[in-house]
Amino acid sequence: MTALTLAISGSGGAGAISTGELVLRLYAEVGGHGMLKKTFSPQIRGGESAAILRLGDAPVSTIPADIDLLIALDWQNFARFADELPISASTLVLHTGTDVPPPGVNLDNLLTVDAAGIAAAADSGWQNMVFFGMLASGLGCTGTAAEALLRARLEKHDDAVLVAACRALRAGFAQALPDPLRELLARFPVPAATAPGHPQRWLASGNQMAALGALEAGVRFVAAYPITPASDLLEWLAHHIEHYGGHLVQAEDELAAINMVIGAGFGGVPAMTATSGPGMALMSEAMGLAVASETAAVVVDVMRGGPSTGIPTKSEQSDLNLALYGMHGDAPHIVLAAQSIADCHFTAAWAVHLATRLQTLVIVLSDQTLGQSIQVFDAPGSDCPRAAFDSSQEAEPYLRYRDTNSGVSPLALPGEPGHMYTADGLEHGENAIPSPRARDHRMQLDKRWRKLADWDFGGHWAELVGQVDQHPVIICMGSVTATALEAQAAMAAAGREVAVLSLRLLAPLPTKQLATLLASATRLLVVEHNHGAQLWHYLRSLLPQLVFESLALPGPAAIQPRDIDTALEAANAT
Repeated sequence: MTALTLAISGSGGAGAISTGELVLRLYAEVGGHGMLKKTFSPQIRGGESAAILRLGDAPVSTIPADIDLLIALDWQNFARFADELPISASTLVLHTGTDVPPPGVNLDNLLTVDAAGIAAAADSGWQNMVFFGMLASGLGCTGTAAEALLRARLEKHDDAVLVAACRALRAGFAQALPDPLRELLARFPVPAATAPGHPQRWLASGNQMAALGALEAGVRFVAAYPITPASDLLEWLAHHIEHYGGHLVQAEDELAAINMVIGAGFGGVPAMTATSGPGMALMSEAMGLAVASETAAVVVDVMRGGPSTGIPTKSEQSDLNLALYGMHGDAPHIVLAAQSIADCHFTAAWAVHLATRLQTLVIVLSDQTLGQSIQVFDAPGSDCPRAAFDSSQEAEPYLRYRDTNSGVSPLALPGEPGHMYTADGLEHGENAIPSPRARDHRMQLDKRWRKLADWDFGGHWAELVGQVDQHPVIICMGSVTATALEAQAAMAAAGREVAVLSLRLLAPLPTKQLATLLASATRLLVVEHNHGAQLWHYLRSLLPQLVFESLALPGPAAIQPRDIDTALEAANAT
């Protein structure tokens, strides 16, 4: 694959993110592939931001550490990106010359572009649009296509704003490119047009895909309380759920949000909320209520760095323990992990199906990389799982929490004659009447666990790429999956075969399937984006007969394919 990695950085309001999004959309329109990762300051307002793009002539699912081209709209707080935007001797750096570059920037590859002067000459102040025009020209795209995208993005702004931005774009497009920039972009071919019959391509974020999957599965009520990096999932739903006949309510806090979701589930309406680690911690007591009352509820956790406030705008997979063990008492529930930006669609829909079919809480783990990055990918299939409330037609006497063979009790919706019951957080007998008796408590605990442990989750519990027998296996989840697959491809090119197993179903963990599948592997390397090796500890606790190795790295810097390769090579050396 021929690929270009481009970063655009600047202070808050400089337009780094919007410029990167326009570049990716423009490149996608001419048939290219790409991915954009967003990184922000942890401040509520202002601060630094950067868009990191990888454009290619084949599908792109990761962002490498090495940057080919950096456009610095300014140098304010750029040092805070030192781990995410490493500048090497081969990086071409364009800046506006308005302030002094920080230490580490290679002056031999530093070019000054008077974007302010070019924009001013066009009676505009949009420096970022000057660079957008230059990139559009250098990538072989048309100015007409670039301007159409810009007009669509600014359609809700005043005409004066739109006109000024378009002037700057045209001025940048007409600008003669500096030789180093022209030569760099010339090595990057204009993609061929999409072949007839090729699947439709989408450009979306993981948060958007999770929201769409939930809507298509039947979610018709969402309770929202904003939190980074889940807020844009909720914002997207706010604009679209009414089209599906549903409603979104902004709650006063996370406690209210989860309780509203439980209330909707009690009433037979598929419902969900989305949050991040601190918000899910606040929801833990109410999530236990969903388990005890056997009420369908879906919580999407877009993970970020922690603990406490942590690094709200950076990605990490450090909420696994919270998702698995965060409720008091014995509270069996389902935990899923989306495997890619596109897979957020299926996994969110599957969560809605399982929550309604099994009358329980389902937590979906995503992360900032999956949630807020945008990617070009083939449109998902039409086999989206659907909500599956199974209303009871059972004869008298109606026992809401009957101890059935499957563990799934008969469910009646409020208002059904002769099927009234109380659903609360107290332990109860089969008739839903609160009971402190040991027999009732044991019966209900057994039943809640049995309905999950005995459920046939089919083949969706994981995705396996490669052959396990007599080969090393990389075990991962979430956004690390793409990195593991890229590492696998690089090792295969060097004559080293490894398999990648990405887990979608984390609880209840399918231990029998895992034990059988992994028994013939030569090595088992668990790769995860957190400091405490949470997935490694979890797998070891439930599969003690297997020997797992660990590669656990915290954020904000992403795990790279070479990290995985190095971990496997180091173990070989010992």
